[in-house]
Amino acid sequence: MMADKFWQTKKLDEMTQSEWESLCDGCAKCCLHKIEDEDTQDIFYTKIHCRYMNTDSCRCTVYQVRHHRVPNCVWLRPEDVAVFHWLPSTCAYRLVAEGKPLEWWHPLVSGDVNTVHEAGISIKNRSLSEEYVHPDGWVEHVIHWVE
Repeated sequence: MMADKFWQTKKLDEMTQSEWESLCDGCAKCCLHKIEDEDTQDIFYTKIHCRYMNTDSCRCTVYQVRHHRVPNCVWLRPEDVAVFHWLPSTCAYRLVAEGKPLEWWHPLVSGDVNTVHEAGISIKNRSLSEEYVHPDGWVEHVIHWVE
């Protein structure tokens, strides 16, 4: 756990790279494939994850080169804070951007990287690889968060 609670005192664009990266709670929801309604621009999450997702750790296996392997991979940056509305309401990046506190299970608060899984927030054991679902079938795997 970080002693200075930087997320309470700094804006997203003031954070160091290390601080920024540590905001990720490890839920991996942003690594789920999403469908956008062309008419309403509503975003719908599916339970389908990227082929590079390690579902035991909920971490990308090619994180440092993910944008080369998956050109449309989500890349959260401080300058994009205005469009964070599509992130789940539990996401630390969204919470900090909206001036809200981190949840009790966030590793920066709990001091334990496993609390996100124990609290049932992560996709651990709740998703399937894109390798097993044709893109035309994604709509059959739309999920709705219970928050």
